[in-house]
Amino acid sequence: MKIEEQIGVELRSRHLMMGTAESCTGGYIAHLITRIAGSSDYFSGGIISYSNEVKQHVLGVSATSLSEYGAVSCSVVEQMALGAIRVLGCDCAVATSGIAGPGGGTPDKPVGTVWIAAAFKDKVLSKCFHFGTERIENIQLAANTALEMLMDLLNNRNIEEQK
Repeated sequence: MKIEEQIGVELRSRHLMMGTAESCTGGYIAHLITRIAGSSDYFSGGIISYSNEVKQHVLGVSATSLSEYGAVSCSVVEQMALGAIRVLGCDCAVATSGIAGPGGGTPDKPVGTVWIAAAFKDKVLSKCFHFGTERIENIQLAANTALEMLMDLLNNRNIEEQK
């Protein structure tokens, strides 16, 4: 069973709703969830926050975090996930912000750098990943990883080790 199907089963069985706040994945996580029939039972919606303005004005990411740490950072992605819960009125959310490629990388944040957060109520799990240099592969890996992190958070697995 694919991770998006596992998430659906878990959320439906617990009567929980999820949402997404996606930057570098551009709505791909929402696509994975909504291609499953009946996903409206557990999916509230998604926000594609590609620009910093949307991160700030829709999701409530602080201007200070954006200027001090950049959009691809722990602080920003955690605020995105919590902002999605608040804006969408759901129980849990995932957020992604990264450099999918092929351009846009820097020595500090090369192509393939992606920060991912999963939030459930007041708990947030976030982690930085370094995928590859292929854009589509980075988007797919980030989406699957975000859903795996949400499943771990929902099941209270490895939260301390991954934080």
